[in-house]
Amino acid sequence: MSALRILIVDDKPSVRVGIRMLLQSHPEWDVVGEASDGIEAVEKAAELTPDIILLDISMPKMDGLQALPLIREASPRSQVVVLTLHEYLETARLASQAGATAYITKSLLIELIPTLEALQPGRNVC
Repeated sequence: MSALRILIVDDKPSVRVGIRMLLQSHPEWDVVGEASDGIEAVEKAAELTPDIILLDISMPKMDGLQALPLIREASPRSQVVVLTLHEYLETARLASQAGATAYITKSLLIELIPTLEALQPGRNVC
C-alpha cells in the first residue's frame, strides 16, 4: 500500500507543526505540503494532488469554506477533512455541502487519527 499523502492547511504555523508531528507517528502517512491560507491551499491542492487535505476554516485572504469548492475542482480525488475551532452545526453543514469528507473540531483533535485511518485507500470501513 502506498503512503497516504496529506496536505495541511492552517494559518497558524504552530498548528501546522503540531499536526505534522502527530501525523509523523504513522510511517505510512506522508505530509507532502503545507499552506497558510485558502488561495495557497487551492494552488497546493492542484500542484500536489494529495489524498487528504486537512483544511482550517478561519484563514486570511480566503477562508476554508470559500476555498473548499475550488479545492474540490483543482484536486477532485482529494478528500477534504475540515479541521477547525468552529463547533457550529451550520458551519459543518456548509462544509459538507461544499464537498468536505469529514469535519473535526480542534477541541476533539484526538478524532483525527481514527478519521484518517478510516479514509485510507484500501481500508475496509464498516
